[in-house]
This record gives sequence, structure tokens and C-alpha cells, in this order.
Amino acid sequence: MTEFHDDLADPDGDPPEAICGAKEVGALAHLYRAEVYRSTVWRQRLDQTTNWAVISTGIGLSVAFANAQASPFPIVLVGALCIVFLTLESRRYRFFYVWRFRARVLEIAFYVPMLRGEGARIPLDRGTALSDDYEKPQYRISNIRAIGRRLRRNYGWLFAILGAAYFAKIAIHPTDVETWSQFVRRAHIGPIPGLVAISFGLLFHATWIGIAVKTWLDERHDKSKMADFLNSRKDVNAREDAQAEMDILGH
Repeated sequence: MTEFHDDLADPDGDPPEAICGAKEVGALAHLYRAEVYRSTVWRQRLDQTTNWAVISTGIGLSVAFANAQASPFPIVLVGALCIVFLTLESRRYRFFYVWRFRARVLEIAFYVPMLRGEGARIPLDRGTALSDDYEKPQYRISNIRAIGRRLRRNYGWLFAILGAAYFAKIAIHPTDVETWSQFVRRAHIGPIPGLVAISFGLLFHATWIGIAVKTWLDERHDKSKMADFLNSRKDVNAREDAQAEMDILGH
């Protein structure tokens, strides 16, 4: 195993190329288990908010279609509640992604070489994505991107169901509407005119669809490997670029 005091001969003070010993391998295995456990815990928290949103949607639909005189307001209220759940879940997703990032980097950098028969090899160099993250933890995905992912995975379907239910409530329950004015009149929510309620509903659905599509397109155009989180620090990139220039000048 390479000794750490060997790096004293390096004028740049770089650590050795790699270490590989029983103690290091065991410590890294325990670290991987810890990161997987934390990512699992946060994954369960994501499922909790999704369950709350599904249950609230079911209750809201039951109340709205309970009788002919029932108002469509419970559907709107549940939609607002789902927005709150989406906000909470996107924040939890960002925390979950931190632990997922660490576990993923350990898999790629440590376990993949072992599975390929290259042996256990723990690289040590300045500015690795994992070491930087332990020194300066940071979110690995933006809030808007997290919202877009949760919309595409779960909440987009819930909002679509709520939109369809709202349309069904004012269009066919308890009887079919015959005129546009009757349709608008059924959409009234207390002091809010029906036309205003319908306009806000269309704007809301257009907004969440736009966010879901925009973030999806952004992710498709991002072709870098592990693009969400494998971005080295700027000072590390600058150091590598400077070293490359020095090598070129030396030749």
C-alpha cells in the first residue's frame, strides 16, 4: 500500500495516486452503506408526501361529487394543497439527491472497477466530486428541476385527474350542460366568477405542463455523464487547465 509520506516528494503536495488496503476498503464499504441508508430514509419521506397528496385528492373528489348541490371548490382546494405537497416534496427530493449522489459516486469510482476485475482501487486526488461534497455539501439538483421531476413522476397525474374532475363536475354533474353560459355559471366559486375560475385553472395547468416539459427537455439536452452532480469545483478545473498548459509549454 502506498504510504502517505511519499507525497512529500511531490512539489505540488498532491496525495498518492491511490490507496488500497483492508482498512480503507472496509471504511469505504461502511461509508457506502451509510449513504445508501440515508438515501433510503429520504426516499421514504418522498413517498409520505405523495401518499398525502393521493389521499387528499380522493377525499376532495368524494366531497365534490357527494350530491348535486356540492360545489367544485373542494377540487380547487385539493389542487392548492397538492401544490404545497409538491413544494415540500421537491425540497425533500433535493436532500435525497445529495445522498444518492454520494452513493452513486462510490459505486462508479470504487465498486465498478472491482466488478470489472480491476481490483479495489481508491483514487486520491485534489478536487474529486465526492471529497468536495463532504467538505462543502451542496444541493446537486436545482429546485425547478426537482419540481419538474416530481411533476412528471407523480403530481402531473394528480393535477390531470383534478382538472378532469373539475371539468366533469361543472359539465356533466348532476346533468349535462346545454349552453356555455350554464357551464360558466356552474364554475362559480363563491364570489369568484366562473369565467375567472376557468381562466385561472387553464393558466395553472398550462404552467405545470410547461415546467414539466421544459425541465424534461433540459435533461435530454444535458449529455454529460452524471450531469446533475459530477461537476468539479472551479478552482480544481482551473488548476487542471493550468497544469495542462504547463505540460504543453514544457514539451
